[in-house]
Amino acid sequence: MAQTFEVKNPATGEVVDEVKIDTSEEVKAKLEKGHKAFKEWSKINAHKRAELLFKWADKIKENKESIAEIMTKENGKPLHESLGEVDYAASYVIWYAEEAKRIYGRTVPASTESKRIIVTKQPIGLVAAITPWNFPAAMMTRKAAPALAAGCTFIVKPAVETPLTTIRLIELAHEAGIPEDAVQVVNGSGREIGGLFTDSTLVRKITFTGSTPVGKALIKDSANTIKHVTMELGGHAPLIVTEDADLDFAVEQTMITKFRNAGQTCVCANRLLVHESVADEFSKKLAERARQLKVGNGLEKGTDIGPVINKKGYEKIAFQINDAIEKGAEVLAGNKFDVDEEKGSYFIYPTVLKNVTDDMDIMQEETFGPVAPITTFSTLEEAVEIANSTPYGLAAYFFTNDYKAGTYLSENLEFGIVGWNDGAPSAAHVPFGGMKESGLGREGGPEGIEPYLETKYLSIGGL
Repeated sequence: MAQTFEVKNPATGEVVDEVKIDTSEEVKAKLEKGHKAFKEWSKINAHKRAELLFKWADKIKENKESIAEIMTKENGKPLHESLGEVDYAASYVIWYAEEAKRIYGRTVPASTESKRIIVTKQPIGLVAAITPWNFPAAMMTRKAAPALAAGCTFIVKPAVETPLTTIRLIELAHEAGIPEDAVQVVNGSGREIGGLFTDSTLVRKITFTGSTPVGKALIKDSANTIKHVTMELGGHAPLIVTEDADLDFAVEQTMITKFRNAGQTCVCANRLLVHESVADEFSKKLAERARQLKVGNGLEKGTDIGPVINKKGYEKIAFQINDAIEKGAEVLAGNKFDVDEEKGSYFIYPTVLKNVTDDMDIMQEETFGPVAPITTFSTLEEAVEIANSTPYGLAAYFFTNDYKAGTYLSENLEFGIVGWNDGAPSAAHVPFGGMKESGLGREGGPEGIEPYLETKYLSIGGL
């Protein structure tokens, strides 16, 4: 009898569905199918691949409401956020449908009259992806769309908390006409399936979004077969508010970046660095806005904050709040919990902490929850030093109307994504990725298709 695992609604604890676990033999068989399918898929011309990707995007948009409902049931995020994510996911498919036709080579002047030099791009091969639970639609299409557009075949292992969104998206890809063996899904333990991916000589690239420790393990294990890797790893984003910033605007943008998906995003603001002259006013305004957010089931109208994904996530967030309070932080909003251990539902109300210091765990480790810790700075140099003080370098934000301050911050912050007076910089047509221990490579934009391509140099002599 096949083994299965339950997918539960984190808001209610109800079982949404049961999903079959792929055995090692089944995973290996799917890798073999993906490898064989590459020979045909890679030969399909770019315009045809683009046409099929456009059809997939149309299918996603046609089924937007049902996909969003599935996502909210398994992830917990408010339905309006799930609807937005479906649009975001489709935008990646559309962008890379267009980019499929823009994979260019070049000719190079030879050093002798008897030679011609041509540089071409060709797809890497079978790509294996491991995607997270926090954005189950967008994180999959952000990888699958450029891979398929480049001519690669693709297999994905979604998070066990949220496999249903991915399964449905793959079904729609097949309905759109993309061959079944060209885009596949496997389900089961991340450790076991990840090991099968990294050990397989058929897989030529691993792409992963998740924690830095898991990313490091995948990079290490991929070295045995010299696989290409793209890693979008942990973040600990600073958000800097200067003394000249428009505080009302900064608060609104902070609300967007901090509390989306209950703070469970890799680019959400985790450390709020506010100039000492405006810290009291900013803190008061942010706390007022945080208290207005409605916490509840994501399927209920008007919900702003859904549950955190599981007990492990809840315990980490609760520990960081309590640690900060014990060390002197002042609670301006939140620090309220609605927990049902029996159901397995964990709600944390939006929390704003003031007088946060570097010795608090929340300033050193990514929170992944609806908590906004506020500390102060006196000079831009100090703000940059605090911002850059962690091993992470995914996203950073700052708010200033002084072009000199903005230029200084943008050039000195060691982060791959920087928002200047912008709390929501992500988009399909721009490169997304981090510096330092926040990852390798970029996803999105023209840069996002390059990791799925090999460069071939042809020298023709005797002419």
